[in-house]
Amino acid sequence: MFQRLAGEESAAAPPQTAFPDLFAPPANAPAPRTFLSCLQSRVSFMNNQKQQKPTLSGQRFKTRKRDEKERFDPTQFQDCIIQGLNETGSDLEAVAKFLDASGAKLDYRRYAETLFDILVAGGMLAPGGTLADDMMHTDVCVFAAQEDLETMQAFAQVFNKLIRRYKYLEKGFEDEVKKLLLFLKGFSESERNKLAMLTGILLANGTLNASILNSLYNENLVKEGVSAAFAVKLFKSWINEKDINAVAASLRKVNMDNRLMELFPANKQSLEHFTKYFTDAGLKELSEYVRNQQSIGARKELQKELQEQMSRGDPFKDIILYVKEEMKKNNISEQTVIGIIWSSVMSTVEWNKKEELVAEQAIKHLKQYSPLLAAFTTQGQSELTLLLKIQEYCYDNIHFMKAFQKIVVLFYKAEVLSEEPILKWYKDAHLAKGKSVFLEQMKKFVEWLKNAEEESESETEEGD
Repeated sequence: MFQRLAGEESAAAPPQTAFPDLFAPPANAPAPRTFLSCLQSRVSFMNNQKQQKPTLSGQRFKTRKRDEKERFDPTQFQDCIIQGLNETGSDLEAVAKFLDASGAKLDYRRYAETLFDILVAGGMLAPGGTLADDMMHTDVCVFAAQEDLETMQAFAQVFNKLIRRYKYLEKGFEDEVKKLLLFLKGFSESERNKLAMLTGILLANGTLNASILNSLYNENLVKEGVSAAFAVKLFKSWINEKDINAVAASLRKVNMDNRLMELFPANKQSLEHFTKYFTDAGLKELSEYVRNQQSIGARKELQKELQEQMSRGDPFKDIILYVKEEMKKNNISEQTVIGIIWSSVMSTVEWNKKEELVAEQAIKHLKQYSPLLAAFTTQGQSELTLLLKIQEYCYDNIHFMKAFQKIVVLFYKAEVLSEEPILKWYKDAHLAKGKSVFLEQMKKFVEWLKNAEEESESETEEGD
């Protein structure tokens, strides 16, 4: 088709004449473009357009993050912080403002450890807790401050404001304190005392989590008595800010409420040693708390062992001997023990769900264990404690509501309970739980006890 079109175009061209046309192109002018040449040029232009792609001026090279130049190295960062602290001086409000503003310019995230080293020790710490000699130092830090609670409270505010402003520093600060606790031997006694007070305050206001105290269980720190001495100052400032209940709650959250004895070497991990050490240091409330914790642990262990002995069917004489030894060893009162025995006895059987049958089942079961219960109701207060436990149990387990009076009468006949505690319970020592129901049940039996007591008194008078 292209050839035909070209031929037609050639045939239509006018013949040359002897006289040149005034409007003819010059002799050296390029030949006129044919349709075919135009089409070919257009196709070529389009192909070239497809191949050409826009490019940006200049060049970019991909680099790994680790190859990028850091804005500051640790030395530059330290110099900037120390220079700023030295300029602010001892005004801790100005220090807090400087740190707040500097976070926009300096890389706190990358150099958190350096930042906290400076604020605590006045410079970068070498392994072991010594200051690096070849670096700049500052006296605007915890270790160079006065050793008193008020000053440490002011420094605690600096840390609080900084971490509230830059929340990402929270984890880095906890790691820093854990490290500082491991470095305690490298610090002076005064530096340790300041750090202990500061840590106690920060634990009290929630800036630090009690899990950081795990660092105090380091074998070397414990062996040389550093951990226990540090703990005295720490707990004093912590309890001063809050109270022993708040401290106990924080310790329970991180499962450290039963580990305080580990602040001492194995040969000194006794309740007596712990109590004396912390009581002499002015922390009687902490000593009592640990004593109670030990008692709770001993009671739980006693109940667990009792239930195992009962399930094995061990002789009562062996059980009684074991319980009395535990009472003496752990200083557990008879009132506490009778409650444990009652709970253990009632948990060793699966009770009938029918109210009319459970009373008969309970009487048969409790009659069997009466000698065990009688061995630990040698005091009137122990008998009253047992009565209150029975009342509470019958109220909490609805199928036992009508069995209360039958259980009390059984124990009276078995000499587990006596007249005086029963009458006292009836008069004013009972619990509010279901009292109207239980007092009504006991009415006739109490009247009988009173009459029997009066008859016994009159017989005694006649005999005299």
